[in-house]
Amino acid sequence: MKMLQKMLMAAVIVALAAGCAKKQEEYVIATDTTFAPFEFQDAARQYVGIDIDLLAAIAEDQHFKYRLDPLGFSAAVAALESSQADGVIAGMSITNERKKKYDFSQAYYDSGVVMAIRADNDTITSYDSLNGQTVAVKTGTEGATFAESIKAQYGFNLKYFDESPFMYEEVKTGGSVACFEDYPVMGYGISQGNGLKMVTDMEKGSSYGFAVLKGKNAELLNAFNKGLANLRANGKYQQILDTYIATK
Repeated sequence: MKMLQKMLMAAVIVALAAGCAKKQEEYVIATDTTFAPFEFQDAARQYVGIDIDLLAAIAEDQHFKYRLDPLGFSAAVAALESSQADGVIAGMSITNERKKKYDFSQAYYDSGVVMAIRADNDTITSYDSLNGQTVAVKTGTEGATFAESIKAQYGFNLKYFDESPFMYEEVKTGGSVACFEDYPVMGYGISQGNGLKMVTDMEKGSSYGFAVLKGKNAELLNAFNKGLANLRANGKYQQILDTYIATK
């Protein structure tokens, strides 16, 4: 009888241990600080935006916990690479070069790049107008990559910034004649009165994805993909986009 009791007690302990192993893990998700409409602070100093709302909805759908860590894009990537963060969602373009270091989710947004200038500037009308000029870009972005690819052809210099608002201010104060930015980000900024205007059509860019370090956190990546698919199917995904990007 005592042996049976011991066996039953051991089974209970094993079951409890298994239950603990299934307890929700809290992931650390790093993000940018200012990349509206994907992440930015509202009037109450709370982080909102497409990335923030999408992550929250996916976590709810897939029943996992997370702590958001707004660091800035470069710092967010560095945190991921040093294992201080489990994932990054920051309007991060999926590129072949990045795939060498990170595993990406299914694309959650297809973006592109535009050139913007000060709203009252009538002299810069195309890439040809940039010869001999300085152009502002944000470090690590699709806009920076595109500008780097054409700077020799059009003869301009690049000045790098870690935050979009600093890049915009550089253009408004005349330190740079133009900047390159992701279309939805620039479109939202202009609608909010950032003092700039777009002067080129959108150049097709890469798609955005959620990233984890290569070979790590596969369960988190799978949960993101499953949640994203569910949100697309039930209409929540489009609702989030419509909150921040006007359709007309």
